[in-house]
Amino acid sequence: MDAFSEVLSAVHMTGAIFLDAEFTAPWGVSVPQADRVAAVLAPAVEHIVSYHLVIEGEMLVEYEGGEALQLSAGDIVIMPFGDAHRLSAGAAPRFIDSALVLRRLSRGKVARLRLGGRGGAKTRIVCGFFGCRRQAVRLFLAGLPPILRIPVRNDPSGAWVESSIRHLVSEAETGRPGRSILLSRMAEALFIESMRHYMERLPEGQSGWLAAARDPVVGRVLELIHREPQSEWSAAALAKSAGSSRSVVTERFRRLLGEGPISYLSRWRLHLAARLLETTQDSVLQLAGDVGYESEAAFNRAFKREFGAPPARYRKQTRTQGRLRAPSDQSLIEVYPSDASA
Repeated sequence: MDAFSEVLSAVHMTGAIFLDAEFTAPWGVSVPQADRVAAVLAPAVEHIVSYHLVIEGEMLVEYEGGEALQLSAGDIVIMPFGDAHRLSAGAAPRFIDSALVLRRLSRGKVARLRLGGRGGAKTRIVCGFFGCRRQAVRLFLAGLPPILRIPVRNDPSGAWVESSIRHLVSEAETGRPGRSILLSRMAEALFIESMRHYMERLPEGQSGWLAAARDPVVGRVLELIHREPQSEWSAAALAKSAGSSRSVVTERFRRLLGEGPISYLSRWRLHLAARLLETTQDSVLQLAGDVGYESEAAFNRAFKREFGAPPARYRKQTRTQGRLRAPSDQSLIEVYPSDASA
């Protein structure tokens, strides 16, 4: 497997589509910071990456501190860190706070929002999120800008994913079995295709995890680290396995990721250990060995430096915090302009 595939598997990426929205200009919607609505959309997810896929028409996306982006049909806009933003078309008389709508959604359902002005140009978008473990922020999300615009319809595989999503969303009222899981899988595919598109078009000199994974030398080392984190790797052994020299590997790692390969390996082992603490009953000694530590004491010290608590306390804290109450189930809802702010 390539490094990107290894990391996606490790951070447990999931996808969801929760809103099928149709607007007529002029209209405006403000979207809050993702963590404001995380408990409604995905109470068990550690990090949310929000997105909007334009199915029809055009819209403007604005966010604090950045230039406005004009999107058209076939574009997807992704907020890697869930930043607040505004969507609009025409001279919007006011901006509806979408948090008021999102609180009415039922997890696992696709709601419909109809909003707009005086019969102007129509825009249709599908909204969703990608959920993942918080480690993703320091991995493939590292180095990304606050907002990404990617024309998925220009690529054959992206166009196929978009077409599948459009079909599944149109089935909202059919009640056909398996639709929810298919929407989730298509959302995941949409994210992967978008990241592949972005990675392939990164300019020379770009830093960050995706740039590192694309590099022929660093990408091979990342693949080795993520596939065999428990192995007794040294910088020289990693370089040799990647068909390069230690100096070249170290220089490229520092330039692209801001740290050396062994530092990256150590951090990755600790994040794997954190996952095991959260999901298994294995003893601290056992999981320390599973991720490549020979000494429990050394593992305890390193883990506390990374997470601010020793392994046993971290396990207790995260399991207590993870007991979140899921929202009550509701049927599919329709939201119209007259009650969008209710």
